[in-house]
Amino acid sequence: MMETSRARPRLTTATVPKQVYWSRLRHRVLQHKYIYMLALPGILYFILFKFVPMWGLLLAFKDYNPYSGFWGSEWVGLKHFTELFSDSNFYIMLRNTFAINIFGLVFMFPFPILLALMLNEVRHETFKRINQSIVYLPHFLSWVVVASMTFFILSTDVGIINKLITGSGSESIAFLSNPNYFWGLITAQNMWKEAGWGTIIFLAAMAGVDPQRYEAAVVDGANRWRQIWHITLPAIRPTILILLILRLGQMADVGFEQILLMINPLVISMAEVFDTYAYTQGILKGQISAGVTVGMFKGVVGFVLVMTSNYIVKKLGHDGIY
Repeated sequence: MMETSRARPRLTTATVPKQVYWSRLRHRVLQHKYIYMLALPGILYFILFKFVPMWGLLLAFKDYNPYSGFWGSEWVGLKHFTELFSDSNFYIMLRNTFAINIFGLVFMFPFPILLALMLNEVRHETFKRINQSIVYLPHFLSWVVVASMTFFILSTDVGIINKLITGSGSESIAFLSNPNYFWGLITAQNMWKEAGWGTIIFLAAMAGVDPQRYEAAVVDGANRWRQIWHITLPAIRPTILILLILRLGQMADVGFEQILLMINPLVISMAEVFDTYAYTQGILKGQISAGVTVGMFKGVVGFVLVMTSNYIVKKLGHDGIY
């Protein structure tokens, strides 16, 4: 009778002597040295640009002085956090940041999914690839170009839309200087620029669906809508949930370059966010510690949202990010 295979016990210092553990670990590394060499650039990237800079978070608890240096600056504890939370614009920045991200979550997040479903239904491969290339292209444009295009389309003086409006006998609309349009304008820019790029992951997930499932659905009489609803969407649900969790971790983060290019004194009440505040305090006013404090606050908020959303997703019976 064939013996039942047993899982190999995990190699740890608790199961084997320390010397044997390191010897076996070194042997495994040498055995798979080319794989580790392939991963080495990514490992170095995270060490140099993610872990080493974390020492800079200490500046949020110091009154940083360039002349005194990093270690010589005075330790002030939670002073900068108190100043941030007591700032008269804090709740305005909090409202604007979360409002822009909620707009993106409601309109921007599902748009690449819908676009990927539409592209996946195209059967002519040449036409499909041409359309994919077209929707990908805006991703490679800088925000300077996008902001300039927005100005030439929506400005009251030279905007194409306003020229059409005034040509029909109506008054021009101040799209760029009316605060009521700002959140929608930022969301529309993000949708146009990044939606095509966001379809890559969903199209890859759809490519992994077994074609026999669609063939069985056709035999059962399911039309294309039924196939999408009962086969395609459930198949990409884990991908959607993981990206949703990661997206929630960015709820305190807004594209700084985009906001900086689109902001003006007339819309500042709806455009002031934590990123622009950190830029103003940290760069323009030279208060480095205040800028680091804002970044640390954003990181904590993102961490809490990721952990909470991951917990809820796992409680609902789905796979989270860990």
